[in-house]
Amino acid sequence: MHGKTISENVEEYLETIYKKSLSEGIAKTTEISKDLGIAPGSVTQMLKKLEEEGYVNYYQYKGVKLTDKGFKIARSIVRKHRLLETFLYNTLGIDVEDLHEQACAMEHSLSDEAERKMCQLLDYPNQCPDDHNIIPICNLDITTCYECSKIHSIEDIPKRIENLVAVGNMLPNQVGKIKFIRGSNENLKEFLDMGITLETEITLISSSPLNGPVKVLVEDKELLLDKESTNNLFVLLE
Repeated sequence: MHGKTISENVEEYLETIYKKSLSEGIAKTTEISKDLGIAPGSVTQMLKKLEEEGYVNYYQYKGVKLTDKGFKIARSIVRKHRLLETFLYNTLGIDVEDLHEQACAMEHSLSDEAERKMCQLLDYPNQCPDDHNIIPICNLDITTCYECSKIHSIEDIPKRIENLVAVGNMLPNQVGKIKFIRGSNENLKEFLDMGITLETEITLISSSPLNGPVKVLVEDKELLLDKESTNNLFVLLE
């Protein structure tokens, strides 16, 4: 949770902006209005308020982008939502069509420690079951899931300062350095065998629709990665 100073309404806005800006670079006012079912004029007023509070940068007639502060909060909410969908589907057997609404009702009250334990219970999932979108990285300052599994309490782990993005969410020609690798030690070994390690520089060349291969440049070598691999590699964009 982010405390009582941030309302659920603000979190919903930030969550919507996060989803739009990842795929399109900027979230347009009309799209936010459509997704939230709120009149464009009211959305514009709210976006200006969010800018005053330091959550977004608002560009008139263009849309908004999240600031570092807004990105961290939005990413956390999206992560909790998608983990909850995975838990409801995989563990409780809830129908796919009911996942979104139930996760929305629960995401704002899920504590960070409960989120961590849920992630471990689910064996560090990388995408949610209803729309197969990438589950964002946690906000803990670690480089692998193995590190997290060896720590007793979330209070013993500092928060990550950097905002990391999954390779699967990178735009063509974006460059980043790998700072986190999700999954088991077997996953780590598979990446190591491909020459992909922490601090490796990676460039997204192109990606295929649906579950097709993703072409990347790793240092000076071109590789084809499957979608699951790109969901598990997180970079700091340069």
